[in-house]
Amino acid sequence: MKKFGKRILAASILLSTIYTPVQAAEESAPTELILRQQPFLAAPEMAKMPKKFLYDSGIDIAYPEDGVKGIYLTENTAANPERVEELIAYLNSNDLNAMVIDIKNDNGHVTADFNSEDAHIKKNTVPVIADIDALMERLEEEQIYPIARIVAFKDSVLAEEEPHMSFLNPDGSIWAYGNGELFINPFLKETWDYAVNVGIEAAKAGFKEVQFDYVRFPEIFSNDANGLHYDMGEFADLDMDPTEKRVKAITDFVAYAREKLMPYGVEVSVDIFGYAATVDEASGIGQDFSQISNNVDVISSMIYPSHWGPGYFGLSAPDLYPYELVDEYMKVELPLLESLDHTPTTRPWLQDFTASYLGSGYYREYGHAEVMAQVQALKDHGVTEFLLWNAGNVYSY
Repeated sequence: MKKFGKRILAASILLSTIYTPVQAAEESAPTELILRQQPFLAAPEMAKMPKKFLYDSGIDIAYPEDGVKGIYLTENTAANPERVEELIAYLNSNDLNAMVIDIKNDNGHVTADFNSEDAHIKKNTVPVIADIDALMERLEEEQIYPIARIVAFKDSVLAEEEPHMSFLNPDGSIWAYGNGELFINPFLKETWDYAVNVGIEAAKAGFKEVQFDYVRFPEIFSNDANGLHYDMGEFADLDMDPTEKRVKAITDFVAYAREKLMPYGVEVSVDIFGYAATVDEASGIGQDFSQISNNVDVISSMIYPSHWGPGYFGLSAPDLYPYELVDEYMKVELPLLESLDHTPTTRPWLQDFTASYLGSGYYREYGHAEVMAQVQALKDHGVTEFLLWNAGNVYSY
């Protein structure tokens, strides 16, 4: 039977006095966003809000004492009870304790029916996960920490429905990647609220963390003279160049999301390209590693060895050197995080797949040894949290 949580009226009163201008407890009401000339530094800390003011989903799963160590599940895997049980057994036999589950997927579909009043959620829900409450209760039984993966700005479904919320070519058609994938526009607050409202529904269902992925502009913005037409919303009149506006839009979205989700007692994490930590800022796509990290509880850098070009960190073929790649990366990330006003938990994404597409001599078969090499590199830097990625959800023992 579904465990109904209760919203505490006092929470909305407290937030209206402390966390204005964002009325975080009123997730379905329009909220005026006041853009700041400087990026947010850090959202208020969760620990400062008494637990009695937080939403109670009825699902009681504690943050793992020895840190989150998890795997990724597509909605199709999460909807299959046999596969869920297989992966629960996998977690338990490997000292792992968490699942990252697609709740808004790479196409833009919301994967469970939350009975939401949000118009976009209602229209774009494809409830592959037929019984989200049963799934959460099963994870509660096993004390498996549930993380809702929400793809923020890669969204072909909404872009096709609402072209004005996307990026248009000079002929009026929607700009697309070569594979047909579309993005929605991070400058528009309407796109922010859509992602955040999915996060709120996930938190109400019992997820203990909301993880935003594709928190960026498409790579075509590495060239400002790209000829695209799009609305810059309230960022249009800011005295900034286009690069600064993109970075500000992404940073402000992250801070806004964390502030809005705070009354629900969830951690907020963001997936980010690992290379963003190795440059001043990935300005084309709007990702500034330091500014994003300053505004999240957890930063999950995607540091798969296969995703680095030849020569990075002095490695001729990084995929061949799983330990060395992660070791060199952490030498860059950890000092950067320690220099921030707010230091989030670092929980990198590690590679548990074989990147044969790199070609002979540039890849190796990944299995137990290669995964453990990456884990050991993290451990040697004092990092105890990580997530394993395999798109087919088939993981190494």
